[in-house]
Amino acid sequence: MALPKPYRLKRRKDFDRVYKLGTRKRAAHLHLVAFRFRQMPEGSLFGISISKKVSKRAVVRNRIKRRIKAALRQFLPRLKGNWWVVIVVRNEAIACDYWQILQELDQLLTSAEVVHGS
Repeated sequence: MALPKPYRLKRRKDFDRVYKLGTRKRAAHLHLVAFRFRQMPEGSLFGISISKKVSKRAVVRNRIKRRIKAALRQFLPRLKGNWWVVIVVRNEAIACDYWQILQELDQLLTSAEVVHGS
């Protein structure tokens, strides 16, 4: 199941804005770039960036994206408002299972103050 449409970051210029203005947090397999809008009624939006350097095979890249989206759905009830977040996948993420991704996202989103604490 995909991330619900109201929570998706889609356009290239939106990704570029987050990269330019956002704060960065790092973990072993994922990086997070988050930018908070002070006046935005839409709520929080998420995008996933995964390069062909991670894997040449689209099947592998899509599997990682599905795991990240499934983990993000767990955090939707705990979101604070008005964040645009890009999750950048590192090469090492190929070896991760769902639970490792969930744990790293929890750590990253909490340290960036995108979600309320556990």
